[in-house]
Amino acid sequence: MHFAGILFDLDGTLVHTIPDLADAANAMRQDMDLAPLPESLIATFVGKGVEQLVIRTLSHGGHPPSVDQVMRGLARFQDHYRALNGRHSQVFPGVIAGLQAFHSQGARLAIVTNKGSDFTAPLLRLMGLDTYFDVVVCGDTCERKKPDPLPLFHACDLLGIKPAQALFIGDSINDALAAQAAGIQVLALPYGYNEGQPVQSLPVDAIVDSLVEAAQWAADQTPEFA
Repeated sequence: MHFAGILFDLDGTLVHTIPDLADAANAMRQDMDLAPLPESLIATFVGKGVEQLVIRTLSHGGHPPSVDQVMRGLARFQDHYRALNGRHSQVFPGVIAGLQAFHSQGARLAIVTNKGSDFTAPLLRLMGLDTYFDVVVCGDTCERKKPDPLPLFHACDLLGIKPAQALFIGDSINDALAAQAAGIQVLALPYGYNEGQPVQSLPVDAIVDSLVEAAQWAADQTPEFA
């Protein structure tokens, strides 16, 4: 028996979303009379949710923003991202084949993302991924986001499985720490964001080049389910 449930991060794992996130962040900066930032830099701000993305984007090259500035920036970013979400984003190579391979193993699939629900559902639909998942846990579903393990526990509860029966696949330190705290095996993909840090430094069970390779790794395991 292989893993009963596979949990996936979204941004940087299934979908390359940086182009739209960066465009929205720079539109927000323009609204606040700030110069645009390189897309590659904004990519290092992604991972801990939209609030941290806004704070990091506003903080760069100046003083930490005030509460009022953060609230204004958050509102402006959300307005822009709502219009831009999915416009230039792309599903990473191997994702569809990997999801199909996991399905063929009999696993149930879940998304566990720090992205808000207002943006997650439209993105999955636009990318043609919405039909693959039994459960979607977003950044505003639980009281705490990754790297806290709570969203992973919640996904397992919704799937009707124990954490020991799950495998988590992500691209960042937030994913690795959340899975580690939840007692869930975790794989990392090297093409994601990880806040600008090398994926080789992550505390994961393995680094795989694609979701297809992840499915093969999972098929080769014999987990001892609790």
